[in-house]
Amino acid sequence: MTVNWKKSLIVLCDVVIAGYLVMAVTAFNKPDAAVTHCTEVKTDIEQNIVDGFLTADEISKMLRQEKVYPLSLPMQDINARQIEETLQKSPFVERAECYKTQSGHVCIQVRQRVPVVKVMADNGENYYIDSHANVMPENRYVNDLIVATGHISRKYAQSHLSRVANFIMQDKFWQNQVVQINVLPDQTVELVPRVGDHIIYIGSPNGVDKKLERMRKFYLYGLNKAGWNKYSYINVEFDNQIICKKVKK
Repeated sequence: MTVNWKKSLIVLCDVVIAGYLVMAVTAFNKPDAAVTHCTEVKTDIEQNIVDGFLTADEISKMLRQEKVYPLSLPMQDINARQIEETLQKSPFVERAECYKTQSGHVCIQVRQRVPVVKVMADNGENYYIDSHANVMPENRYVNDLIVATGHISRKYAQSHLSRVANFIMQDKFWQNQVVQINVLPDQTVELVPRVGDHIIYIGSPNGVDKKLERMRKFYLYGLNKAGWNKYSYINVEFDNQIICKKVKK
């Protein structure tokens, strides 16, 4: 019988190549045997328009208290879903995502709830309202946050005050200019500016964008010429008019 050496050589090469590919795929898909424990926890907290409450240390503290902090734990024992659920129990966390890598890292990504106004109501309640109109418990001071005072119920804060505060915080000019929102007994609104010895009265908390745009133009074309301290009370409640009360000499 004649042996076809060429054909046999091709078959042998195919077998060798196939064996190599199987070994290579197995090796690449097999985790590094030396990395069996978590060697690093990477925490990423999404940045917002104002400083929030959370830091990487706060995240670590939450997980340690629930005994699910993954550092040094066996990778196979780390439950990413459990870490997410633990973090999302916090009133300051909007969303949490966690995943593991083959290099022994546990990565945690957190979106925190953003406070837009601190409420100090005359009924004694102190709390924050976030950008989605949810109540957040008083925790600590937040820099550059508007303070709301006066006759404020939680219902009013969530349905009306939150809209006013959100508009102000999303507008760079008004974010820098307004330091306080005051709610009067009839539920109308005053704004206390950072610059100028006057109060801005916007009336009902509706159509805030149009009212403050009218006020912005008055700053530009009126007060810049007349002087920022000429008036003590400026009313922009009604369309197409601005009512000013002069400072008493």
